[in-house]
Amino acid sequence: MNRDTNLDKIQSFNRQWDIVIIGGGASGLGIAVDASKRGYRTLLLEKNDFGKGTSSRSTKLIHGGVRYLQNGDISLVIESLRERGILKKNAPHLVRDLSFVIPTYDWWSSPFYGIGLKIYDMMAGSLGLGKSLILSKEETIKLIPNVNKKGLRGGVIYHDGQFDDTRMAISLALTANDQNACLINYCEVIGLTKEDNLVTGLEFKDTIKNQTYEIKAKVIINATGVFADKIIKMDQPKSKKLIKPSQGVHIVLEKKFLDSQHAIMIPQTTDGRVLFAVPWKNYVVVGTTDTQITDTLDEPKPLKEEINFILNNASKYMTIKPSKKDIKSVFTGLRPLAATSNKKSTKEVSRSHKINISTTGLISILGGKWTTYRKIAEDAVDASISLGGLRKRNCKTKNLRIHGFRKKVDWDDPLHVYGSDSRKLKSYGSHKDNASLSKKFFISNSIIHWSVKKEMAMTVEDVLARRTRCLFLDSEESLRIAPQVAKKMAEIMEKDKAWVDEELKKFNTLSKNYKA
Repeated sequence: MNRDTNLDKIQSFNRQWDIVIIGGGASGLGIAVDASKRGYRTLLLEKNDFGKGTSSRSTKLIHGGVRYLQNGDISLVIESLRERGILKKNAPHLVRDLSFVIPTYDWWSSPFYGIGLKIYDMMAGSLGLGKSLILSKEETIKLIPNVNKKGLRGGVIYHDGQFDDTRMAISLALTANDQNACLINYCEVIGLTKEDNLVTGLEFKDTIKNQTYEIKAKVIINATGVFADKIIKMDQPKSKKLIKPSQGVHIVLEKKFLDSQHAIMIPQTTDGRVLFAVPWKNYVVVGTTDTQITDTLDEPKPLKEEINFILNNASKYMTIKPSKKDIKSVFTGLRPLAATSNKKSTKEVSRSHKINISTTGLISILGGKWTTYRKIAEDAVDASISLGGLRKRNCKTKNLRIHGFRKKVDWDDPLHVYGSDSRKLKSYGSHKDNASLSKKFFISNSIIHWSVKKEMAMTVEDVLARRTRCLFLDSEESLRIAPQVAKKMAEIMEKDKAWVDEELKKFNTLSKNYKA
């Protein structure tokens, strides 16, 4: 997956693309995989980096959605559970079973949640990850030693999936690349071209080389998530807003605050949402919030009240009470909820997706979530066939192995996210290059080299935030090792000291958004 090679491919390609995708998040990358696997000439353009937005800022769960069951969104639960099973089968090196414990503090909660989760199990059917069980007080404490024991009566355990969201995004990009799709980051769409009032192509700018391109396409798909309205208004300036964004914040704590291989699910917070405390890469991710917003920023910022909300609600269930000074990193994502509901609260808006086709032929993806990315892609490509007059071909992703597919996985190995590529990565450089630059998380010169040469990493942020998850785990430590990362990247990319200085300046500014 080489950026310069793909740009050359665009320049030499003098025909129409079958499908051009705007946006390199979960939905866009999923569409690129599906379209290219069906044999369509596919191009994907991302204005920043793959997974830069919402797709890197999730709770790291592939789940059916216990809360959706509680809200009565049965069809979404069934679809999500089915897709969860398919994804675990196709990417066993990235998705694993994680058990969740719901601690209960009154007599009725255990049977109440127990019955609900039995229905959840039943809906999953043969794709289930394990049976839910009602736990005694002693069993709950054994599974979650750090749980607040005052008034504890018992608990319920159930199973869902966990993954590394951005490593999944990069793996999908590599999968699409394996199918001959053309994917390029740091290319911003600046205009749509039309003939007879139908969208027939677009103009985009390579923001790294400061060069513009015009291309023709049979179908253009807007998969830009929370930024979808911007592309929609590029097509039809008077269009009403179709996205209702909400903000979700997560905090990251040291492992000692949970001290368990099981996650905690808090079913009823002070605002009526669920809250998770999830073990992840020797840290604990706690979240999330649901705050309706108006501004959609590339780098959304957490509100003080959101951080306090998470700390206050988590403290009720933890023996060691976390405070603001204990937060190693905080990350904020924006949900691209479809604005088709009259409900005032975004937590009540369905997470299901919708395919919108304008009168000019622009396809826009509205809503959706990581778990159902494959189904979103299938629906989008199906809609593209008749719209673009493409030769009909059926979806082939239900059994498509994601790049790096490997069944036997050592989850304690920090390189497990690379799957079958991990052996090649280890040999990418000298023995010294495989040593970690940090004592807190694993990042080596070999990983930096691999990220640049094999995974299209262009900036220090790309490496520390998405090719590895350092920034999301510990912002201070990431800032400390950033100069070593920049120096190694400059060596690989043949950049000068001015480039290093500029990258470190940008990363220093960026990292402030990840501090509580």
